Amino acid sequence: MRKSSRAFDLTTGSHVFDLKELGDRTMGSIEETSYVLEALLVERNLRGMAEVKPALKPGYSLRAACLLADVATTQGCVFIGTGFPVTDTFETDGPVGAIALYEALEKLGAKPVIVCGPPLSDAIAKEYRVEPLKLGTAHDRVAEAKAALAKWQPQLLLSIERPGMAADGGYYNMRGEDISPRTACFDSFMLECECPTIAIGDGGNEIGMGNVTSALENLNIVPASTKCDELVIADVSNWGGYGLIALLGQMEERDLLGEIHPIKILQYLSNLGSVDGVTRLNQLTEDGLEASAGDELIVKLRQLTGFA
Repeated sequence: MRKSSRAFDLTTGSHVFDLKELGDRTMGSIEETSYVLEALLVERNLRGMAEVKPALKPGYSLRAACLLADVATTQGCVFIGTGFPVTDTFETDGPVGAIALYEALEKLGAKPVIVCGPPLSDAIAKEYRVEPLKLGTAHDRVAEAKAALAKWQPQLLLSIERPGMAADGGYYNMRGEDISPRTACFDSFMLECECPTIAIGDGGNEIGMGNVTSALENLNIVPASTKCDELVIADVSNWGGYGLIALLGQMEERDLLGEIHPIKILQYLSNLGSVDGVTRLNQLTEDGLEASAGDELIVKLRQLTGFA
């Protein structure tokens, strides 16, 4: 079994990437940036994440970004779990952010692997490293996780818009519909790994939301119970990924977010059959929002981190 969930203190030197090495002024600047960034990511409050935010210790985005920087420093492997089933395909929210994070981490020297089930796993396998998962509950999901962890030996797990197992063992979408037969299990990876874990979510039914169970009580959702080390919340999960890339860029003094082109990723996924998770239509949108909404946020994040 994995270690118990723990907090990562930026000031103890427990990270390979130690912010103290950047100098006190820069460290303070990045910490302040992370606080503003966290508010920015939930300012639309589309699904109640602004009310969930007070349940998290401020600076969670920077702590998560430091974990990513650690792995890049050591050129380690990162598992990126994503893919939320909608009808018989996958939604745009999650995979766009996963691919953006994959590309940013690879530029920094890490070895990212996208962990997902079909049809997403089959669709993107020609372009990206993929660890495919089986759907449903007919197989041994713990054994599946242990085998993949032993094969790749990741130094970090990141879940972005992955369905999280509810207290009853099932998986549910934003409408409360049981999607268990069509869902692959990434929860077992989070529970069995011996490395730090990050989760990004936007509604309460995603992996990682077990960290804020009490804060989800007023949301019209079947909440997920799976926990993580650092939970990052956003109005759209893809945007949480952009936030982490922005902070990584500030730490590395490189405009990583400016090198990401979400509309191209959206078009790539649309050509493979993706749908918007809200409208359930094959279109270049995420959670019912035009792609321009994400582009506007990216401009704000780049301005916040000094690149625009």
